[in-house]
Amino acid sequence: MPSLNKIELRRISRAWLKELPLKGMSVAEISGQWGKYFNFGTYEQFRYPKYDICKGPFEGEDDRPRKFDLIIADQVWEHLDRPYAATKNVRKMMKRGSYFYIATPFFIPFHAAPQDNSRWSARGLKNLLVECGFDENAIRTSQWGNRAAALRNLEPVWPPEHDTENDDLSNDPDFPITAWALAQKI
Repeated sequence: MPSLNKIELRRISRAWLKELPLKGMSVAEISGQWGKYFNFGTYEQFRYPKYDICKGPFEGEDDRPRKFDLIIADQVWEHLDRPYAATKNVRKMMKRGSYFYIATPFFIPFHAAPQDNSRWSARGLKNLLVECGFDENAIRTSQWGNRAAALRNLEPVWPPEHDTENDDLSNDPDFPITAWALAQKI
């Protein structure tokens, strides 16, 4: 069963991404596993510690930043020591008109992998993206959560598996569990 914390995140995020011309897009993913859910034009996964987005953009053989149509970072930014530097490095790897999808937790337990450094709301993600050079009018954000899901996050076994009969998936905008954004470089 999937994690309760990611049910609505995945449903809405997949719908957003399906609005893009994915079959013709070159896609880079920073950690994660979105490549198994979509039929991208090309797909490459860059995993830490071999690739550290905080240290610089991923470079090609010519030592210049590689360029992509879509860059995905799902449940990664909370683990970074330098999320602003990382976001600026992502932007350097984007073509004009390309997209950056980012999803992060807001209210979940500490989970060092290898460290746990920050939390982001939808507004916080938008602010991060604007401060790193994205046009605020080209950023779409959302967040999901509620008090019942927050209580489930306090259970001894974490993350909580989604109980399809009992879990309340209604959204309480004042109690986010997770947040995500899709920013276009214009």
